[in-house]
Amino acid sequence: MHSAYVCWAMDLRQLEIIRAIAEAGSFTAAGEKLHVSQSAISRQVLLLEAELGEPVFHRIGRRIRITPAGESLLQLSHRVFQDLQDTVAAISATREALRGSMRLVGGMTVCLYVFPTLLAEVRRRHPALDLKITVGSGERSIALLRSGAADLGLVTVPVDASDLVSVPVLKEELLLITYPAHALARKRQIHPADLTRQLFILFETGSITRKIVDEFFTRERIEPEIVMETENVEIIKVMVRHGLGISIIPWQAAAADVRTKQLRCSRVADHALYRETGWLYPKMRRLPRAVSEVMRVFEQIRPQFDAVVRAPGNY
Repeated sequence: MHSAYVCWAMDLRQLEIIRAIAEAGSFTAAGEKLHVSQSAISRQVLLLEAELGEPVFHRIGRRIRITPAGESLLQLSHRVFQDLQDTVAAISATREALRGSMRLVGGMTVCLYVFPTLLAEVRRRHPALDLKITVGSGERSIALLRSGAADLGLVTVPVDASDLVSVPVLKEELLLITYPAHALARKRQIHPADLTRQLFILFETGSITRKIVDEFFTRERIEPEIVMETENVEIIKVMVRHGLGISIIPWQAAAADVRTKQLRCSRVADHALYRETGWLYPKMRRLPRAVSEVMRVFEQIRPQFDAVVRAPGNY
């Protein structure tokens, strides 16, 4: 209880005084530096020592020596004032228009269904910011971020990369898609056994989405016949529409085709499949403003995406 009270009672002025005394070497010099009297400095130090229950400085004649408790407060003051300075600088920066270039990388689905809405809003707010987009697999996205050729990625996670920060932001539902005349399209309920020996057009081996699908097949002992692999979800849909196979893709990629009755979408009974999409960027002390601004804009319009990444309950 006492420590909580101390944290609440201590103010920025007292931390500023501790730092001034340590730097100036005396109460009098600290008072001159802060433009207050030596007695005011002494009074604040006494109040702080009373709150702590131990001395902050030892007085040896006209000299002072900082105590371990005082040293802890001094280090705290450095952190607090640095954070304060950084925060004020960040707030001031938000008033300025963003300029320069921002390099984003994302998978095919992200570039088709997330980036257009997001980047149109970023450009509306920051017309002087030059947005550059690269479409890339998860591996390529990581390589571009590590080399400095990209500033921010929106990729399927998790990603095994200790030098990069991963922030999940969307949970996308994966559903089975078939062409309308397919035998499975007429079934009211599809079970894992129905998928054995079906012709499948899937995402490429090595992608996280493909790993999720493969784990589902293994878990349910499904033996698919894979006739094609591609990272391009539009190619997958074209192939399915032409009756060349079936697939499992994110709902938001299938929704428009389902509405126009070009594809049929189904859940596998009692088997919910999801993948997570998240931001990926290099670890650093402070994010570039353009990176944090794109992420901030995304959070503000995120409800638009949350509404379309999961299928209605009747599939």
